[in-house]
Amino acid sequence: MTSKSEIDQERRAYRRDGYVSLPGLFPIEVMDAFYVRLAADLNLSSQGGQFLVKNPLLLKQAIEVYGHSYPPILNFLYGMTPRVAQVAGCALLPTYCYLRVYQKGDICRVHSDRPACEHSLSLTIALSDRRPWALSVEAARLEAQADTIEGDFGAAKFGSVTMNEGDAVMYQGVHHRHGRLEPNPNEWSAHLFLHWVDSAGPYKAQAFDRPTLEQVGLLQT
Repeated sequence: MTSKSEIDQERRAYRRDGYVSLPGLFPIEVMDAFYVRLAADLNLSSQGGQFLVKNPLLLKQAIEVYGHSYPPILNFLYGMTPRVAQVAGCALLPTYCYLRVYQKGDICRVHSDRPACEHSLSLTIALSDRRPWALSVEAARLEAQADTIEGDFGAAKFGSVTMNEGDAVMYQGVHHRHGRLEPNPNEWSAHLFLHWVDSAGPYKAQAFDRPTLEQVGLLQT
């Protein structure tokens, strides 16, 4: 159990730097069991089937599975809400979540996120070769989402967190650019991305990803 002093340290770092490392958030055994069940339920393979997509942030196609397609992913989003709210220091509401499986040698280009990602958590689920892979976050704070996608941070200062299975990084996705600069050292790796907004903040209308669900017809206005 995380102590009050540890949570206070996490909150201070999160407010100061725009991100904080949460190592060992889940046991590796739990991550392994979850991914094995997910892969079996969805009949995932290296080809990815219906879940294989192109993404402008990536060099290669990747498997992406959203919470509305596989509700157990939503359990992480809803269940983690009290824990991330402790770090954020405010009441949060969940927006959306998804799992991405990267291929060997892929990167994630430097970018910032849409308003639904005011407070975000990247959680490493599985690394095929148990080789850690770092997430990097820019030090400077943006006032709003950046329109550009870059290969690196240029001359801007940034920090990097090496992540193993079960490790997480909480970051302010709208206001701090982030990405994975080094090529994925594993044959493949699986990661959960979970997002929230301040329940009283400027992006509160994004709660439960209402605009997106309305757009795709999964939620009536």
